[in-house]
Amino acid sequence: MSDTLTRPAINDTRKAELLSTTVEHIDITKFDARPIVDAMGKMSFTSRDLARATGIYNQMLADPDCTIFLVIAGSTSAGGCMDLYAELVRSNMVDAVVATGATIVDMDFFEGLGHKHYQALEVPDDDTLRSLYIDRIYDTYIDEEQLQDCDFTINKIANELEPRAYSSRAFIREMGRYLSEHGKKENSLVKLAYEHDVPIFCPAFVDSSAGFGLVKHQVDRMKESKPYLMIDAVADFRELTDIKIKAGESGLLMIGGGVPKNFIQDTVVCAEILGHEDVAVHKYAVQITVADVRDGACSSSTLQEAASWGKVSTAIEQMVFAEAGSVMPLLASDAYHRGAWKDRPKRRWASIFA
Repeated sequence: MSDTLTRPAINDTRKAELLSTTVEHIDITKFDARPIVDAMGKMSFTSRDLARATGIYNQMLADPDCTIFLVIAGSTSAGGCMDLYAELVRSNMVDAVVATGATIVDMDFFEGLGHKHYQALEVPDDDTLRSLYIDRIYDTYIDEEQLQDCDFTINKIANELEPRAYSSRAFIREMGRYLSEHGKKENSLVKLAYEHDVPIFCPAFVDSSAGFGLVKHQVDRMKESKPYLMIDAVADFRELTDIKIKAGESGLLMIGGGVPKNFIQDTVVCAEILGHEDVAVHKYAVQITVADVRDGACSSSTLQEAASWGKVSTAIEQMVFAEAGSVMPLLASDAYHRGAWKDRPKRRWASIFA
């Protein structure tokens, strides 16, 4: 697979102008949000909701029996929360991750390879962006040519692995191994998860740059009449359910919703179907979302609604209707500086699949 694609000439000067200001990811260790979160707890509306949610997350961290699942959907990683999520892994503040393929591959792994996201200081016509091979996420830019390097690297990893079925967790672990050996960024969620035995699951893994690289891998192998690697989505569900069965008490810290949210919640039901009727619903749950509850979508369904499905307890839960990039830094900084994570046992759930 070649490292470049043939394309029309690009106005490199104009492209450089648009990709001149990188997104700087927030560092939750550099500021203490406890005073503002405490103050917000004495307010109303979303402020008080956030303070309650932060309190619940601190409860999860202080509970020695609680396995914490970080669930990520949306583009907060591209928008400046990437190092925040990496710090949660580094500081033993989460034990497993369920996320979209875009979060893990197009954003975190992409930056782990040395690439950047850029602030859109202006938004010209999107056809103009396309002519410059610049992709846009609202007011954030990605260099499409750099993103294709991500595709090529996924293809390279796949070509070097034994041709068999892999769960997304197993393949992402190989991505983490690659970054540990060849990566160019220390604060990579994928890299740190590999080093700390924190499993990452992407139930829609190929809906990302990984999909292009893996399709190329399979097509090339089929042309050569050779066996190829495949992603086993059923194994994802089984492995994640295995963790829930072994974990006992659990808590959910959810950013956005969609497939990752439903996937982790469904582990309780799956465990019951497998005969583990003693597996408890998720004890703690926090969700930060801007989705509208009126359309019946999973992204906006309340945690109380999830209780009707036997997935989440209504006793210790909080919905926060806010753009996650504006409130997650406060929640995470507060929890970091309160320090309950310092006494948490390391669970290393990825090691059970070795």
